[in-house]
Amino acid sequence: MRKKLSAVGNSYGLVIEKPILELLNIDKETDLEVTTDGMRLIIEPIRTAKQSLRSSAEKIMKKHNSTFKKLAK
Repeated sequence: MRKKLSAVGNSYGLVIEKPILELLNIDKETDLEVTTDGMRLIIEPIRTAKQSLRSSAEKIMKKHNSTFKKLAK
């Protein structure tokens, strides 16, 4: 996917589409770490242990929903 920077005041910004934000579980409140390796710009969400655990639990629940429903009976 090719992107161009957009002017934001005296700076530039990068627009990230909603499907990518949802995939990475990022919203406007998520703190992001911005680094570089000298060739690339690297943007990563900063996750607390609680956020990581919740995200993992949600993925497991979604993937195994039918099994959990059967076990609950």
